[in-house]
Amino acid sequence: SVRRKLNRMSNSSHDHKLLALMDMKGFDPKEVTVTVKDGKVKVSAEHKEEHTSAGGKEYNYRNMTREISLPPGVREDEVTYSL
Repeated sequence: SVRRKLNRMSNSSHDHKLLALMDMKGFDPKEVTVTVKDGKVKVSAEHKEEHTSAGGKEYNYRNMTREISLPPGVREDEVTYSL
């Protein structure tokens, strides 16, 4: 189950605490931006595709933005992330 997977990931990080886990399926890591500023972690992603077919051009566009407040006592320079 997803909850058990989250618990295993949280437990495997030892003394680090897991603030968030996000599904970024459909986004290439190069399309994802993570910033830490003003006590918040902001995750943004943008994906664009263009396909040309006999009927013309087709465009697919997807974006996502999520902001998470840091818990009290957590310094911005302590935040780490991985994709």
